[in-house]
Amino acid sequence: MTDQRSLTRRNALRATVAAAGIGSVAGCTTYGSTDDENDDSSDDGDNSYSVTMEPVGTVEFNEVPETWVANNGSWADMGIALGVEPPEGVWLPSRYHAQYYDEIPDVSVDIEEITRLSDDGVDPEKFIELDGDVHVIDPNFLMNRFKSWDQSDIDDIEETVAPFFGNSIFSTGYEWHEDYRYLSLYEAFGKLAEVFQRVDRYEAFVDLHDEFQSSVEEIVPPESERPAVATMWAGGNEPDAFSPYLISEGTSFKQWRDLGVRDALAETDVQDFHSTRGQVDYETLLEIDPDVLLFRGHEGQTQEEFQNTIVAYMEDHNVASELTAIQNNDVYRGGPLYQGPITNLVVTERAAQQVYDVEAELFDPQRVADIVAGDL
Repeated sequence: MTDQRSLTRRNALRATVAAAGIGSVAGCTTYGSTDDENDDSSDDGDNSYSVTMEPVGTVEFNEVPETWVANNGSWADMGIALGVEPPEGVWLPSRYHAQYYDEIPDVSVDIEEITRLSDDGVDPEKFIELDGDVHVIDPNFLMNRFKSWDQSDIDDIEETVAPFFGNSIFSTGYEWHEDYRYLSLYEAFGKLAEVFQRVDRYEAFVDLHDEFQSSVEEIVPPESERPAVATMWAGGNEPDAFSPYLISEGTSFKQWRDLGVRDALAETDVQDFHSTRGQVDYETLLEIDPDVLLFRGHEGQTQEEFQNTIVAYMEDHNVASELTAIQNNDVYRGGPLYQGPITNLVVTERAAQQVYDVEAELFDPQRVADIVAGDL
């Protein structure tokens, strides 16, 4: 991007944020809508438009963004679903699992081409270097996750580079997020579709998702027949303790909520990792003895690699080997922290295969590819 073009787009895409500020609700509270106030047309022929979302308020665009920076794989996947180019940077590219796109014809992302934002913190200079047209990041995430950030850093980047537009949707474990509501995956997706003016693709995904949900409902057994699962973060291939996750309302647990599994940890006094930063060991797991063990942190492995490392280790462990899930070979990768619309389809189908032995295809990968390509 030339300096002149960068300056032109920067001026054109500068945000107009409501005076109520970043930390509170501003303007419209209708989520995922495509009503007239966010239409890209106007009576005088002006192509400017605005999109409103908590906590950033109303952001005005005079042109559709061409380049962007995303907080994580949830938002990055939404962009890919809308058929836009991959983001210039994400917080941790290693947690944006582009291998899920292997299931979708003609859709791929080279993670090596995406800049890592986080390196023992996030340097504001990174945003200047990337020079994106919009930063799809909840500014409160930056200011609360990294104490070196404050409102002046957000203001400087919005004034000299481009606006922030985001809501931290993957987890409901952040106390600072209690001041404004979380969005569902599709509410957030609808807002990003407005930003990129690709509402037609979003609406096609809504239809596909509705059909997918109907297919999922058909394969979910009665509640009494559903397994009790324990979801944990396993650091490394030979873990002796785990960070417990209770299935919550964040988008990272969408597939397990939709499949209606029982949360084995929620039926005990084990606290969610976000609340205590605590861990559970094999003795505690054996007392709970879940039907299924789900381990996060291993999405970069194939199923074979996962079985040959962490599962093999547990099979040889004197306590872990007594677990029902180990004896029944019901130990699986638990899915990613970050899900967008494409990712969710892929990991939900995989999860149905894991816990319900479903072999049927629950969605049409070619239809997903067609929507991404704009063949609606």
